[in-house]
Amino acid sequence: MKSAKWRKTNHIVNRDSAFANPYYALQKLKGGNTRFQMSHSIHPRQDPALIKSLSEGQAPFATIVGCSDSRVSGEILFDQGFGDLFVARTAGQVMAEATYATIEYSYLNLGTKLVVVLGHSGCGAVGAALKRPENPPGHIVTLINSIKPAALAAGTNNLDQAVKLNVINQVNELRQLESVLSRAYQRGDLLIVGAVYNLGTGKVEFLEETMQNLPATRYAKNDITGL
Repeated sequence: MKSAKWRKTNHIVNRDSAFANPYYALQKLKGGNTRFQMSHSIHPRQDPALIKSLSEGQAPFATIVGCSDSRVSGEILFDQGFGDLFVARTAGQVMAEATYATIEYSYLNLGTKLVVVLGHSGCGAVGAALKRPENPPGHIVTLINSIKPAALAAGTNNLDQAVKLNVINQVNELRQLESVLSRAYQRGDLLIVGAVYNLGTGKVEFLEETMQNLPATRYAKNDITGL
């Protein structure tokens, strides 16, 4: 059993609390990313006994909708372990029916109460949309068309802003998605927020634009302004 001092120093949040309350889940992700930035990752929940127990079922405390980029692994940058995160990844975290169903499954069947849309600096998919190619090959056009609104709003050569706007648009997309996610979000049963990971620093910035004016909720709120 680790001491209270150790838990505080390492930004530990009780896992049961994180599963039960999305605001504690946010704190748990933030704490894990702080450890990762400081090269103090603890690599939790990787022991053989835990892995064996997970063969009976899972209860992830957060769903991460992220980019397929090989440099953006949610389990590593949030310093979480097996069974902690339910993850859906596509280039530019572009979503369609299969992704929607994945998120709905995590909420309805696994009880996950937090969804984080996670973009990242230097995103190649967003960069491609900024270039506005006329005839992208194959199915890449699907990515370009999905990201295009953020690219147009950001303006030419403003990749950082386009990445941010793309995440905000995707958060709003999920919040408005009928019928499961929109109703759960409006009831305050499901928290959907956005963040951007900096490839150079290792820091995850939770976007203030997605943290404001949240629906009333039955969950106890912590101070999330600094997340």
